This record gives sequence, C-alpha cells and structure tokens, in this order.
Amino acid sequence: MSTEQVSLSPRSSVGLTSRVSSHPLSPLTTAEITNAVQLVQTLYPPNTSLQYKAVTLQEPNKADLVPYLQAEHHGGRKPTIQRRAFVAYYIRNTDKFHEAIVNLDRQRIESNVRLGQGIHGPGDAEEILLVEKIALEDESVQAEIAKLKLPEGTAVISDPWIYGSDGVNDEERMYQCFLYMRDPSNPSNLDSNHYAFPLTISPVVDTVKSKVIRIDMLPTGSDHTVKEPEPLQVPPPNEYSPEYQDLRTDLKPLNVIQPQGASFKVTEAGETGRVIEWQKWFLRVGFNQREGMVLYDVRYDDRSVFYRMALSDMVIPYADPRHPYHKKAAFDLGDAGAGVMANNLKLGCDCLGSIHYLSAVLSTDKGEPWPMENVVCIHEQDAGIGWKHTNYRTGAASVVRSRELVVQSIITVANYEYIMAFIFNQAGEVKYEVRATGIVSTQPTDVEVPWGTIVHPGVLAAHHQHIFSLRIDPAIDGHNNRLVYEEAHPMPRSDFNPHGVGYTVSQTLVEKSTGLDLNPDHNRTFKIQNPSVKNPINGHPVSYKIVAPAFQKLLADTDSFHHKRAEFADRNLYVTRYRDGELYAGGKYTNQSRGGDGVRAWADRRDTVTDTDLVLFVQFGLQHVVRAEDFPVMPCEIVQVAFKPVDFFERNPALDVPPSTQAQNRSTLAAAAAASETHHQPSLEAKVGSKGEV
Repeated sequence: MSTEQVSLSPRSSVGLTSRVSSHPLSPLTTAEITNAVQLVQTLYPPNTSLQYKAVTLQEPNKADLVPYLQAEHHGGRKPTIQRRAFVAYYIRNTDKFHEAIVNLDRQRIESNVRLGQGIHGPGDAEEILLVEKIALEDESVQAEIAKLKLPEGTAVISDPWIYGSDGVNDEERMYQCFLYMRDPSNPSNLDSNHYAFPLTISPVVDTVKSKVIRIDMLPTGSDHTVKEPEPLQVPPPNEYSPEYQDLRTDLKPLNVIQPQGASFKVTEAGETGRVIEWQKWFLRVGFNQREGMVLYDVRYDDRSVFYRMALSDMVIPYADPRHPYHKKAAFDLGDAGAGVMANNLKLGCDCLGSIHYLSAVLSTDKGEPWPMENVVCIHEQDAGIGWKHTNYRTGAASVVRSRELVVQSIITVANYEYIMAFIFNQAGEVKYEVRATGIVSTQPTDVEVPWGTIVHPGVLAAHHQHIFSLRIDPAIDGHNNRLVYEEAHPMPRSDFNPHGVGYTVSQTLVEKSTGLDLNPDHNRTFKIQNPSVKNPINGHPVSYKIVAPAFQKLLADTDSFHHKRAEFADRNLYVTRYRDGELYAGGKYTNQSRGGDGVRAWADRRDTVTDTDLVLFVQFGLQHVVRAEDFPVMPCEIVQVAFKPVDFFERNPALDVPPSTQAQNRSTLAAAAAASETHHQPSLEAKVGSKGEV
C-alpha cells in the first residue's frame, strides 16, 4: 500500500476538552469523536470540507494492553495507556484519501498519511444517497427510462453497488447503479418490493466528478447480448409485508417470561464501555464502524480464553459471468461496514425474554457524532437439554437444560439481512452464528440460465456464495498458544487388529503461518493449545477445538479479481503470527481493491506460529443456489462455528448447573395423556461378600 506523509502542523490549536475516564478498549465517546475531528480539521485551511469515512478507536498495541488487563484482573498497578483515534477521510470531491492517528490525551496528530493511487474508502450513507440522486436526475438516464413507457406516477429506485474490480478502466472511485421500480399499481406503498421489478438500465457514477459517466444496458438473454430499452411488460407485484398476506390464524402465543429477570449482568465501564458477566463468563463488548460488535478479554471462571473475537470480513461473489455482473462481489464489511448498517433492534421482535440493549456512537460523513440506538441485544435462551442420564436400573434420571447467552446484532445491506450472534453456554463453549435472510439480488431476464433461478416473471436471482471470515485472537490460559490438527485414521489389519476395526487419532503441529483446509474423511479438527498448561487428569495440553462446517470455497478461478481480493475465501482456516493492525482478512480497504494486503499475504510470510502469539481466521459459508422459496424474502439460512474446550476442564463444567424440574419449568400437558411410568428396566446385580466371594 503506497502512502505519503503529509503535514502534521495544525493551523490552530484546539483546547483540551474534559473527558470521562475510559477503559482502553471502550469505543470513542461523543466528545472524543468531536475532538478528533476538530484536531484533523486544524491541518487544513478554514472552510476545507472533509468527508469522513471512519472516526473510531485506535486500539492499543497488544504489548501495552496485555499487562493492563492482567493488572485489572489480578491486582497490581495498571500501566498508563493513552487514548487514540483512527480517522479515515477524503478531502471532499477529490480522490485524496487519508488516514490520521490522533492522540487524544496529548491533543496532537501523530500521523497523517495520504494513501496511494487506487486505494478507496468505504461508502457512507450520505454518499450513497447522493449517488442515487445523481443517477436518477441525470438527463441521459431519464431518457433511457422514458423508452420503457412506464405507467404514469411510477417510482424508479436506484440501488448503488460498490463498483468492484476487473482491471478495465476501474481505477477511479465509482458506483454501479441497478435500477428498479416500485409497484406501479400501488405507488403510495413506500415499502413495495421493488426487487420484483428490475429494469435493464444501469448507470455508472463517478464519485469525484459527481456525475454519470456511462450507462450500461443489462443482458437479459443467455449470452452477453444487450438491447435498447423498450416498452416494459409490467409483471404483478410480489410483496413480503404482512399486510399483503393472508396470515395464519391457528398460531397461539409462545411467551418467553423470566419472572426473576435475566441471569446476566451488564456493567458500564465509562461512557461507552460495557462488561457482561454470565455463568462464569466475562467479556467486554466494543462496537465500531467496520466490524460492528467486537468481543475483548473473554474469560471463563477467571481463566483467559480469547483476547479478541470479531467478524473480520465477508464476500458475496455472484455467478453471472456477463458484464457488468461479473464485478458483483460484495465485501459488505470493508465496502460499507457492519457498524453503520446495524439495525435498531425492537423490543419483542428481534430478541425475546429479558433483554438488555447496547447503543453505540459512530460518526457521519461530516465527522459529527452519530448516536445509534439498540445496535446490540443481549438475552438468554433455552437451548434444549444440556446433559442427561437415566440409570436404567433404578429409573433415576438426572437432566440439566442448557441455557445460552446471546449477544446479537443485525445488519441490513440494501437487500440482504445478516443476523450475527456470539452464543455462550454453561459448558464453556462459544458459538458464532450467522443467519442470512432478506431479499435476493435480482436482475431482469427473458430466459432461464444455469447461473441463476427465475423467482418471479421476468426476474432472475443469480446464484452466489456467502463466505465469512471470523478473526480469533486466542489466549488459552495465556497468549503463547499453538495450532494442531487432529485426524482419525484406521489401523492396518495385523495380528493386533485382526478384524480391521481399530483406529487411532494423531496430531500434527502447525509450525509456520499458512492456509489450511478441513478433511471430513479424516475428521480433521483444528485445536488451539497451550502446551505449558496441562490437564491434571490426563496430562494433555489445555485446548479449545474449532468446529467449523465444510463449505464450497470460492469458485472464481485463481487468476480472477475475486480470488485476488477475497484473500480468505480459498481456505477453511488461516493461521498467522500476531501483528498489530492486521485485523481484516480481505485487506484494510476492499472497495475496488486489488488484493495483496490481506490474510493470504500475511500467511505467505511463513512466520513461526508455534508457542507464540498467533491469530486464526476461520472461514465458513453458504453456497446459495437460489430457490423460488427465497422470494420475495428468504427464510433464514443458518451457519455456525463453535469453539469447544478440550481438556481445558477436569470434568464436565456444566455439572453444577441446577437440574431441570417441573417446579421450575412449569410445563403443561398440551392434551389429555395417559399416566406413564418412570423408565425402570428390570436388572440383576452381583454383591461381594465379607470374604471376597461373589
């Protein structure tokens, strides 16, 4: 990434503002965002308009923060850690993109760098609205729309997409706009599903020139052929809103009631910091523009487990090879940001039970604080039976239900929704879950094609992949960890194994940074170990294993821009040696990126990752071969990654969870049922006498 250091000399001074003491990991406060922006503005002449892409916490270097956290948990003097802000901004209406580091304690700019050619910042809400306006007000676009002979009063909608990359005249910062219309027969319905009415016109907007520079016509046949717009045969609407459905009447209420309240505790740490404690778990929750929610300092029963956990990146590459669809590969976190796209979660709709909401403060394109309410919800849920055993000789049953703590955020990315949750249980396990829902991206078509499915008359939804990268910074009883993979292999037939049924489990140590894959045929399982801490029962290193589903990795070939940019999407797992700032698997800036500064490049350093501070990027995903049932809104597709203790505890850590009883659960019979006896199987037993006889 080419950069150029620019002036650090302020035009004028900014008075030190009084600040509430903040934990080093707490997100920036309203006052800190304002202060950071004021300091950056002093670098430029008065009335210089800057377009801010991010004003967020510059996380402390890990070498400084680890001693702080240790002192915080176990006593001792906490070192001083200065608060810093990371600021990414453009000089408005130019391609001059900058990064600045602002020391808020010392009230000075520590660095201010102009980034090189071809490095583009993410979109922001105001910019996207402006691009929509430019596209729809352009006279040449309006002339093409007129050729469609749409009914009077029809509302045309523009969905701006990050332009993508194909190496063909794509150096400038652009958006590819896809046009739709709302149901012409019901123009007052602002929530009309416009994805049922795609148009064949696709303007391209240059964000520096603020103008339409090209109008692409979309292919609608089985090849690359395009045609001029012609009068449109308007299909019927296809709405998802409840008011347009014939709703079921036989669904009775199912209420989640916690009469004594929730079992978790949320503690404020300064103005923006939050600590959650629940069933021996301890964790800090942060929130930023790009990743959305971030978990720090995750501990179980005062034992460190993870230093940092967050969704690092995601890519949604589409299957249509034709221009301009061949560039469709959405990097939703890097191109826009999970934080800025987060929903305001509503009580009783997105989460059930006794709920605690966390709000956040981000920044607008003008650098103003942007309060975002209820972006994270915290609640408990019943997860069925946690463990059970019935002694068939006596009929005595021991049963414990599993309770889970859910820390959830939901983002809307134009047409799609992603419901993202960290889920903790009482057995020391952590899951990360993504539920994909919303509306599939649609395009006009005249024919059925093998790279998509017709979901409505004249409407094609192209097949696509959803590939996610979860960044895990482990701290399994400390920060010097290692990665091994475990495999099960059959024993060869021999005198020792004459029936050919034996098998063994072996471990392989991963010594260098690299990319690795699952192997279901050998039950390959990755484990994070701390060899310096042994389990007292069996002497094995304490560990956590990664349980990730196999998925079809990136289908685009290795010479494609999709492959170059989505550096994480070709392997199930990458392991690297920790370096400050290496957070984003697809690189820091994915908008029209070229690749080369993400996790594949970091792994190619071949650093030693044995018994040191390592980082894991765990990939998981969905191959979305579209169905008719996915329209007009798709049922949730669910994918999970789990982290489970292996020899971390001496025995089942959920043994101390109180048993499940009818007095507590208050279940009722749904209908009259015959009384049943406890499961009690006749059995015999042998007893030993005083002389040892049986």
